Amino acid sequence: MRVLTLGARAGRPVDAHGSRGFDVTGLGITAEAHLVTVRLRPGGVVGRHPAAGRQLLVVLSGDAVVSGSHGDPVVLEPGQAAVWEPNELHETRSETGLVALLVEGDVDIASGERDDPSYA
Repeated sequence: MRVLTLGARAGRPVDAHGSRGFDVTGLGITAEAHLVTVRLRPGGVVGRHPAAGRQLLVVLSGDAVVSGSHGDPVVLEPGQAAVWEPNELHETRSETGLVALLVEGDVDIASGERDDPSYA
């Protein structure tokens, strides 16, 4: 067993699309998807851009203010997640700082509802 402390080590800074206070640390990769830790410093932003593939952003700590193609902001707390479809314009901001897990690629994502047949 290994224990990973997500968000503890500095990742690769990203400033594309007007992003600021944002870095990414790789965790794993498969032929279909990659898994990274993302960190936003307080007041940080991942600038609006199209999703390269399906993306699942799982908030681990802090807050995330996310938007999709509609542009309306939604506040996520730890234990909540956002899903963006391929090519969907999206943005993520954080007022207090954020550590999140991001899965991007060809991944089927359950709705999380008990009546969803893929719910486990």
